[in-house]
Amino acid sequence: MIVAEAVGRALAACGVDAVFGVVGSGNFHVTNALVAAGVRFVAARHEGGAATMADAYARMSGRVGVVSVHQGPGLTNALTGLTEAAKSRTPLILLAGEATEARSNFHIDQPTLAAAVGAVPLRVATPEEAVPRAVEAYRTAVEERRAVLLNLPLDVQADSCPGPLPEPPATAPESVAGRQAGGPGAGGALSDYEVGELAWWLAEADRPVFIAGRGARHARRELEDLAERAGALLATSAVAKGLFRGSPWDLDVSGGFATPLAAELIRGADLVVAWGCSLNMWTTRHVTLISPKARVVKVDLDATAFTAHARADLGVTGDVAAVAESVAGQLTPRRGYRSDDIAARIRAEGRWRDVPYEDESGGGRIDPRTLTIGLDDLLPRERVVAVDSGNFMGYPSMFLDVPDEGGFCFTQAFQSVGLGLATAIGAAVAQPDRLPVAALGDGGALMGLAELETVVRLGLPMVVVVYDDEAYGAEVHHFGPHGHPLDTVRFPPADLAAIARGHGFDAVTVTEPSHLAGVAGWLDGPRDRPLMVHAKVTGERGSWWLEEAFKGH
Repeated sequence: MIVAEAVGRALAACGVDAVFGVVGSGNFHVTNALVAAGVRFVAARHEGGAATMADAYARMSGRVGVVSVHQGPGLTNALTGLTEAAKSRTPLILLAGEATEARSNFHIDQPTLAAAVGAVPLRVATPEEAVPRAVEAYRTAVEERRAVLLNLPLDVQADSCPGPLPEPPATAPESVAGRQAGGPGAGGALSDYEVGELAWWLAEADRPVFIAGRGARHARRELEDLAERAGALLATSAVAKGLFRGSPWDLDVSGGFATPLAAELIRGADLVVAWGCSLNMWTTRHVTLISPKARVVKVDLDATAFTAHARADLGVTGDVAAVAESVAGQLTPRRGYRSDDIAARIRAEGRWRDVPYEDESGGGRIDPRTLTIGLDDLLPRERVVAVDSGNFMGYPSMFLDVPDEGGFCFTQAFQSVGLGLATAIGAAVAQPDRLPVAALGDGGALMGLAELETVVRLGLPMVVVVYDDEAYGAEVHHFGPHGHPLDTVRFPPADLAAIARGHGFDAVTVTEPSHLAGVAGWLDGPRDRPLMVHAKVTGERGSWWLEEAFKGH
């Protein structure tokens, strides 16, 4: 077989089960080889969408995400999605044709381009390397949780490939879900000293709080068991939202999205333990959520997390679940931060929809809080919510509840606008038993417009909600108060519902709460077409989370 076929079949043998992409001449054969080996191919309309779909698929399925693109412009089109995956340590392989002839109009320095955004560049330089490099790409993605660019030079792709296909690697694809970012200590023995210190600090703490991040999404049981013994309250970073859903001690998300109650209780902690969470400026509100008097512990496989972002008084190197289980075995149960009064306050004030607000709906626009609470009441609980970036993003992130950590997909490590719809598609492919909900601003919706056709073509029963303030709202609220002109960030009305219908969607325009009856009607029907909810939202003031974000600019 030729090299391109060998690479595709080797990746399938490793356990790859889905590939997203846009096919051109440079990736035609490798894509067909994957399909011939039983891998599902999902065609996107833009390579940027394909990369983000694969990223979201990996996050929600626990398997390696794979993207297939053409050489040169296919890769540059995918670059933003690749950057997001690299920053998020998503296990992902991007297969790209490569024009190595400098006079080719497709020629660029693809390895340097990938390295510049944090991905790992590999190349199949000879036919003999085809299978070993494919396996290396897979192992690197899984074992180190890295985004990998596997370059496939055009002249090498067509050569005959010697040798048999490999056996699948010892690292099973299912293990991706339970891995944090690789680093020192991965898979090694825990330090008795570090575990003992954490147990001692928990035994001394009166008000401990656990904040779980991406590296803890596999460890709910172990963390809840330890928190029960330590008397700790439970919170998450945004990417782990839903991890402790159902617990009476769940504060939901820490950071800019935190409710007033969550912010108060986290600030009141005398010990903060970050589990697979680096405690960046978003999770800590620029460290203002951590009392200067509080001790801070970080538990992570990657020891570099101990010196990143918020300070760590103690670093414990190891897998979150293993560390939590070991510490629990050394800890005598205590009441800690848990009391009847705290439990009652969490029940009464623990979600943003419980926080009183003045409804600003009117004049042909709906308050985004009212809109989102209405949608939360209507949409089925078994959902997966994907949120784009922008001024609006706090509303769907916090007012749309999710059933567990598999219900929220947040591709925001790079803070790029325009990834939300593709994120929802990848999440929907990974979890077909859930209702996919894409929450977008009007700017992000128009950036990702091409993938509306993909939603229809795949037959996804998706709800796409567009929070339309006819502006890049973050810039309006950032620069407007200082008297700057805003003509460059405001736009005339666009009939997004009509655009969606043109792609094959059902659509409803919402300017007041009664218009949500159209959503209820769609939910009661056959759901044989996706639904666009074009919501014209109020935009007189910035969202609460945006005020926090501006402190970092």
